[in-house]
Order: sequence, then C-alpha cells, then structure tokens
Amino acid sequence: MTPSAVLHYIHDPLCGWCYGAAPLVDAALAVPGLQVVPHAGGMLAGAQRQQVSAQWRSFVMPHDRRIAQASGQPFGDAYFDGLLNDSTAVMDSAPPITGMLAAMQLRQDDPAAGIAFVKKVQQAHYRDGRRIADTGVLVAIAEELGYASDAFRAALLALTGAATDQHMAQSRALLQQVGGAGFPTFVLQADGRTQLLPLGNYIGQPEAFAHALQSHMPAATAGLELGCGPDACAVF
Repeated sequence: MTPSAVLHYIHDPLCGWCYGAAPLVDAALAVPGLQVVPHAGGMLAGAQRQQVSAQWRSFVMPHDRRIAQASGQPFGDAYFDGLLNDSTAVMDSAPPITGMLAAMQLRQDDPAAGIAFVKKVQQAHYRDGRRIADTGVLVAIAEELGYASDAFRAALLALTGAATDQHMAQSRALLQQVGGAGFPTFVLQADGRTQLLPLGNYIGQPEAFAHALQSHMPAATAGLELGCGPDACAVF
C-alpha cells in the first residue's frame, strides 16, 4: 500500500535525544497511512568519533539524566556504570548506521526494518551498555531481530565505507534543506508539502504526537518552525 504521507526521521544512533524520542517514533509507526523513513547523520563518525574517558562521561551524563527525566526512557546501570567507564570503548556512529542500512537492504519488503534496527541499537547502547560500534555486537543485534548472521555480516561489509558515507551526507543535506536545528528532527511530507514538527512540544508525550500527526493526514501545511529548545536538539 502506498503511504499517504511520509515522516522523515533525521537522527543519529548515538544521539541521546533521539533515544528519548523513540516512543514518538513508535507512535508514528502506528498512524495509518504514514511511513516513517530514517535518515542517519553520522554525528560521531569519522573525525568526530570519541574515545570514552572521564571527561566524556562527565559531559554526557547530565544530558542523559535530563533526557531520562523528560522522556521516561530507561538508561541502564550497564551504560552509566559500565560502558561510560570503559576507556577502551569508542563512540562511532558509522557502524550502527551501516547496520541500519544492512537491515533495510535485507528486508526491502518491510518499510519499518530500518526503524526496528535503530530502536534495538539504541536499547543496546543506552539500556544495556553494549558497544554498538563493534561488528560482533551489530551481528548479534541482527540475530535477535531474526536476520541470518552470514547474510547480515555480508551486507554490513558491502555497505561499510562509501555507501554509509553517502547516506550520512544525504541525511545532513536533508537536515540543512528542511531547516532542522539538529538531531532528532521530524519532517512530515504530504501533498508535496513539508512541515517541521515541534519535538519540544511532544517529548515524553507519544499519544499527543500521534494525535498531531493524525490531524495532518493526509495533507500537511508548510511554513512552521521547528519548536524544540536547545536541549531537545542538543547532541546528547
């Protein structure tokens, strides 16, 4: 069935506010006629990768606690007391983005495959403290979602590098094109028009978000500004 509207979800797997917005994504998936398309920007890819350190931990933890309070999303002890104390861990957005692309490639008949993989990766990182930049962890996550490990590993290898770089560049270009202020950004597209949705109005309120989306189906109006505040569009 052809969707009557598309919600573009511009995010990063290592963006804490994107994890905080995951219930909004779930709510959007339940709206009839609406397709949710993920676009991952590579916030901590390439030269922006970060090695875990005491400074990194002290930087992200206040943001994460604010996100948990605002969104109700669980941040696990394995993340706060495990991963954020592991100085051998590297925060790299590119491998989990490649994993998302592999999931989408292998399940082209499932429009929610990429979103499902993103959600599982977010939970693995923020709740379970797993190292989502590691190939073995990504393959294990894929297996948990029912993918054959050999097929997923092959797709992951094929999409590493140029294909992932191209996706990240296109996602950042889309973010700039729609006037988004950062990750996450939600853009509703219908009837040839686009509308930036005010994340700050809905964080922690998935039912209200779903109602707002339904009110714009099948048509969307243009010209509204993104309503999120500094925290809602911050890196973490």
